Amino acid sequence: MVARSTQKDAQQTIEQRNIKSAVDDVTIGYGNSNVLRNVSLEIFEHEIFGIIGPANAGKTSFLKALNRMDIFTPGMNVSGSIKFNGRDIRKLRNLYALRSRIGVVFPLPVGLPMTIYENVALAPRLSGTSNKAELDVIVERCLSRAALWDEVKDRLDSLGSLLSGGQQQRLTIARALSQDPEVLMLDEFSIAVDPVTTMRIEDVLKELKNEMTIILVTNLVQQARRLADRTAFFLEGECIEIGVTEDLFTGEVQDQRTRDYVDGRFG
Repeated sequence: MVARSTQKDAQQTIEQRNIKSAVDDVTIGYGNSNVLRNVSLEIFEHEIFGIIGPANAGKTSFLKALNRMDIFTPGMNVSGSIKFNGRDIRKLRNLYALRSRIGVVFPLPVGLPMTIYENVALAPRLSGTSNKAELDVIVERCLSRAALWDEVKDRLDSLGSLLSGGQQQRLTIARALSQDPEVLMLDEFSIAVDPVTTMRIEDVLKELKNEMTIILVTNLVQQARRLADRTAFFLEGECIEIGVTEDLFTGEVQDQRTRDYVDGRFG
């Protein structure tokens, strides 16, 4: 009884926060085939919002729609309303300004063909920061927040592509953080990362929640359980259920398919 009360209090605490992203009746398709249908949900400031579900459930397409990456994907179409800070993103003219507020980390690390330093300094430079001292501070801060500074501080002039897979993924996170985003979206960030590095990144994400909103897509249900305040379960193009994460694992669920998935009966 105490646990149930605690979970209900957690939900109420989350809902007292400002809404960062509001999604209303969103459908996503490629050509004549829909991969996600009629999704409505809200994501709050300073929460880690998990999205779980098997492959081909529409999770990655959903992330793409949240910051208009759909315009780079041939044949992808999005209907419905997506608001960021109360503004309809499909009506924004300056998409660069939108994407500068929403950092993205993809499943496989994508290192730019430049030094570790320049990988992190690129976004600030594009935003107009040219002072070397300011850039030095930004690079150190972002690499530290990504739990990478101590490992690379003596070789910042080395190519980022020469780092290990786990280090490259943390460099990708540092590069996303260099935008000073309000939202950080991670799509299967640990798919190519060893378990020790995964746990280090998870610790970083727990700290970053105090500064930004985090949207975490993962096929690892226990990762969602460890990190997410609330979690949405996507299945076969539908958002089946959304709730306080611990409720989905230990409490009553609205749909038996949610219980079956988190218990590992399919997926």
